[in-house]
Amino acid sequence: MMRKLINKRILVPVLAVTFLVVGSSFKSDFFEIAKQIEIFTTLFKELNMNYVDETNPAELMDTAIKNMLNELDPYTKFLNEQDVEAYKINNAGEYSGIGALVRSFKDRLLVIEPYKDYPADKAGLKAGDEIIKIGDINIADFDDNASELLKGANNSSIAITYKRLGKINTTSIKREAIEVDAVPYYHMVNDKTGYIVLAKFNAKASSQTKSALIDLKGKGAEKIILDLRGNPGGLLSEAINVTNLFVPKGELIVTTKSKVKKFNSEYRTKHKAVDTEIPLVVLVNGSSASASEIVSGSLQDLDRAVIMGARSFGKGLVQRPMKLTYGTQLKVTISRYYTSSGRCIQSLDYWNRDEEGNAVRNTQFNEFKTRNGRKVQDGGGVLPDIVIDELNANSLTKALEQNNIIFDYATDYHYQNTFENISDISFSNNDFNAFKSFVAQSNFSYETKSEKAIKEAMDIEDSDVFGTSVQENFKSLLTEIEKSKFMGLDKHQKEIQKKLEDEIVKRYFYREGLFEYYLTHDEAILAGAELLSNENKYRSILQ
Repeated sequence: MMRKLINKRILVPVLAVTFLVVGSSFKSDFFEIAKQIEIFTTLFKELNMNYVDETNPAELMDTAIKNMLNELDPYTKFLNEQDVEAYKINNAGEYSGIGALVRSFKDRLLVIEPYKDYPADKAGLKAGDEIIKIGDINIADFDDNASELLKGANNSSIAITYKRLGKINTTSIKREAIEVDAVPYYHMVNDKTGYIVLAKFNAKASSQTKSALIDLKGKGAEKIILDLRGNPGGLLSEAINVTNLFVPKGELIVTTKSKVKKFNSEYRTKHKAVDTEIPLVVLVNGSSASASEIVSGSLQDLDRAVIMGARSFGKGLVQRPMKLTYGTQLKVTISRYYTSSGRCIQSLDYWNRDEEGNAVRNTQFNEFKTRNGRKVQDGGGVLPDIVIDELNANSLTKALEQNNIIFDYATDYHYQNTFENISDISFSNNDFNAFKSFVAQSNFSYETKSEKAIKEAMDIEDSDVFGTSVQENFKSLLTEIEKSKFMGLDKHQKEIQKKLEDEIVKRYFYREGLFEYYLTHDEAILAGAELLSNENKYRSILQ
C-alpha cells in the first residue's frame, strides 16, 4: 500500500504537497490541485500575518518544499538560484574556486582531497585539514553549506584559517578556473591493453573518452578496460555517446517510460563508432550509478563487453530540471529508464516504504536475455559477468567510511610515514593490526541488523510477555554481538585494506598516483587484463 506523503511534525509541507506538481498532474486532478493551492495560499498568508512572533516566509517555504520532496525520492530536488548555477557547473565540468574536494559538516569544513597543482594544493592545504574560518566568517556560525564560500571570481583571493594536528594555521588562496575532467586518467596496462578511467558523465565525457581511446589505440592498444567504478552518473546524452564509441550507429541503448507521454523516448546511437570490435571490459562497483549503469548495462545487453566488479548501485530513474519562477528550478524524476534488453535496474522502491519510512529494496528479479541469449536480471543494479570479491560492499566497511575512520587513519598514517616513490608503499599485516587498534581506540560504533531486531524485541511493551529472564538473555546476546563485531575487521580485511590503501596513496601521490598504483595493484584491473589476454575465455563469456 502506497505510503501517505505526510510529515506530522510540520504542517506547511502537508498543505504544500500539490503546490509544485501542478504541471505534471492529470486534468482529472485539476479541481483537487486548485483546491489545495487555495487552502495553502490562505493558510500561508494568515500564518505569516498573525503568528505571535515574527516569521520568515522564505524559510517557512524552504522548509515546506524540502520536507515535501523528501517524501518522494532523493533525486527530486528544489534548486534555488545558487543551486541552479551549481547544477550547471557540475554538468559543464568547469567552475572557479580553490580546486579541492571539501565536505561540509555541521560546524566545520573538512578537506577531503586537494587537486594537484590547483590553488588549494599550491597554498599547502592537505587532506584532513579542518577549515574553521573563511575570510571573516566562522564556519561554526554559518547555517548554509559553507563550501559555497570557497567559490568565487577568477583571481579573487580568500583567507583560510584551518586546523592541522591540533595547530591553527592561516593561508591565502587565489581562486582560479577549475576544469573537472570526465576522464582524469588513461594509460597502457601492458603492451596491448589500454585503461581508461571515466569518473563522471559531464559535458566532456564522450569527447574525452573518445580522445583517450584513439590515443591508446595509437599506442598499440588492442584491448580496453573502461573503469566506471565510483562514477555517480550525469548526462543521459553523454551515456549514449560513450556507448556509441563501441557500438554502431542506430543501436537502441535506452528507453524511458513515464506517465507523461511526451517523456517516453527511445535513445539510439547517432554516430559512427570508433571501434565496434575491440575487446572491452567494463569495471563497476556499488558506487557506479545512473549513466554508468546505462553504459555498462547496455554494453552487457548487446554482448559488447564483459562487465566485471561488484553489483552497481541500481538507479533507474531519470530527472529533468523544470523552470520555476525567480530563477529557481525543480529537478524532478519524470521517468524510469530501460536498457537494451528491456530491464529497469532501479533497486529501491521509494513509493512503497517500510514502517520506518525507508525505501524497500527489490528482492524479486525478472529475467531478461542479452542479444546472444545470456540471462540478465532487472531490479538490482547491473550484476557483473565476473564478480570481484574485493569490490563487494559490506555494512562494516560502509560504516567505517561513513564515520571517517578510514579517512582519519590515513591522515595519521600520512604524518607518521614518508615515501619517495609509489613502489615504496606496502600496506602490511602489521599496518592492518595498527588500524584495528586505531578503530578500538576511536568512538566508532555501528548497529547491525541483528542488533536492531533484538532491540526491537526488547521493547518495554514486550517485557511483560517475555519476562525478566528473556530480557537479560537479550542483553547478554547484544553484549556478545558487540564483542564479535570487531572480528569482522579480520573477516573483511581484503575489502577494508583496499579502501585504506586507496586513501593512503592519494595522500602522497594525488589521484593520478592512485591510478598509477592501480595498474600494478588493483585486483579488478589485473583480472580484467588477464581475461582480455585469453581471447577464448573472453568470447565464451559473451556467447
